Amino acid sequence: MTTNGALRNGSTVSGEPVALPARGVQGVSRQLARYSIDNVSTAVLPGDDIARVCLELSVSMLDGQDIPAKTGRLADAATEWAREGVPIDTILHAIHEGLKLGMDLVFSNGAVKDYANLVDGMKLVVETLDIMSATVARAYVRESKAAVSDHHTAVHTLTSALLGGYTTAAMVRADGVGIAEEYSVLAVEVPKHPDEQHPMLDGKVVARRKLRRLQAELATRCGEHALALLSVDGGTILIPTATLSDERLDELLAQLSAAARVPVTAVVVTASAALVPGAADRAHELLDTVRRLQYAPGLYRFADMALEYQLSRPGPGREALGSLLDSLDDHPELFQTLRSYISNNLNRQRTARSLQIHTNTVDYRLRRISQVTGLDPTTTSGVWQLRSALIARTFTKRSHPDSHIDAV
Repeated sequence: MTTNGALRNGSTVSGEPVALPARGVQGVSRQLARYSIDNVSTAVLPGDDIARVCLELSVSMLDGQDIPAKTGRLADAATEWAREGVPIDTILHAIHEGLKLGMDLVFSNGAVKDYANLVDGMKLVVETLDIMSATVARAYVRESKAAVSDHHTAVHTLTSALLGGYTTAAMVRADGVGIAEEYSVLAVEVPKHPDEQHPMLDGKVVARRKLRRLQAELATRCGEHALALLSVDGGTILIPTATLSDERLDELLAQLSAAARVPVTAVVVTASAALVPGAADRAHELLDTVRRLQYAPGLYRFADMALEYQLSRPGPGREALGSLLDSLDDHPELFQTLRSYISNNLNRQRTARSLQIHTNTVDYRLRRISQVTGLDPTTTSGVWQLRSALIARTFTKRSHPDSHIDAV
């Protein structure tokens, strides 16, 4: 690393070489330390050390000495400050303050005849500031990334242990994250972003960015308390009930959807730490039910899905209910309309929009369903039976052939 050789070999101010004497370094260091104590409340900053390193680096550049050792020392110091949790803006501010105070000592006796050297000196100060800022930033970011990686590994291990049922004493704490008494266990589905299918974009990159936005939003809303195993398609999130109440989970899901820029769907089941594995299995089973029934995106609780859960259990009752729709096998458009009508909460307008047909066509098809099945979808009892039959049929082998999946 080099600087302007002519400047370093012959720069003077009022006939004196442009250099900072040792006593100047010490004095400015003490002055900056006092400044840090008086003005920096965010952290206990080793201001004397920062000032000394930065000023010695400046002197080395002005004197024409080699400076790699000095930048190495500055990088080591920045790494240590990162480990101690000193904010990087505090460090960079101290660097600027140190250079400013140093410039006062170096150029305080400047005269008009020193104009050229003062201009060159200012250029060198800017170059010095650039070197020091870049050195600190690189070292600080490198250490911060390492810390984040370690924390992520610890959290991943803890989450895997909870989902695997290994809540032993050895897993009680991981990188400062403890096991809570009770969790909201969320099975999450994240649909593809439209740009993932864009022919001019890299779909994998778009998907990773979507996932990073979602993870960042989760960290913002729940901090280190939320444990998650997520992919671009979804996964599992564990949130201590003491951190976020059940009533606020709907708001959280809306925030995650906004961050991911796609409508996220989730099913939540509450369980103690020891029962997390079973709760996760049940939540994902119910999420699969939501997906098969093509329910609208949103947050579903076990109480919301109790009927669907029970009707999906094997047995003669499920077979009998599913058979109620056998008469629609020859009318795929009626079956599709019924499925859309129920998934849209009996809203005719939304049903028409989802099927891209007129509302009058929806009304006509509902009347035909009533004629063919003997169950009227516009009455409470008829809708209850048709919905139950639709759920039961979803989990039998007699799924309607017009479906693109082996379910409704």
